[in-house]
Amino acid sequence: MSTLRKIKLQRRIRVYIGIVIAGLLLSGITAFPLEGELAILVRHQPATGFIGIWLSKVYYAVETTNSKYPFLSYGTDWLAFAHIMLAILFIGPLKNPVKNIWVIEFGLIAAVSIFPLAFIAGSIRGIPFFWTMIDCSFGIVTLLLLVPCYADIKRLNTLA
Repeated sequence: MSTLRKIKLQRRIRVYIGIVIAGLLLSGITAFPLEGELAILVRHQPATGFIGIWLSKVYYAVETTNSKYPFLSYGTDWLAFAHIMLAILFIGPLKNPVKNIWVIEFGLIAAVSIFPLAFIAGSIRGIPFFWTMIDCSFGIVTLLLLVPCYADIKRLNTLA
């Protein structure tokens, strides 16, 4: 019975971590072609309403900045790179969750840290509240995945 429970815990842990890895990879990969993605969004989103106006404003800022100062987008490239490296970091607990539980703890700290960053920096930078909420949703989703993952790793450790 204990072996079956151990297998179920390991499977569930892998699913949680796999989703986190996929999210980090997706966030990273999609940060590279930011201007092109924004162009597609603006083209398919009416420039009316708060979201449409905001997306148009962001696209104009990115397009204008890239045409005059393309080196500034290098910062977004590093952001993308960091997300991809963080995804690779989570391979450790995917392989051995008990030994690498510290990565999950790091992920929990990072997820909680999204909230003060989003509210403080978002306010300073003039980010609309609805966008701050979108940013915070990444922390919420990550917490919804990593809190039960952490608990399952603790259970797995007691079975080992």
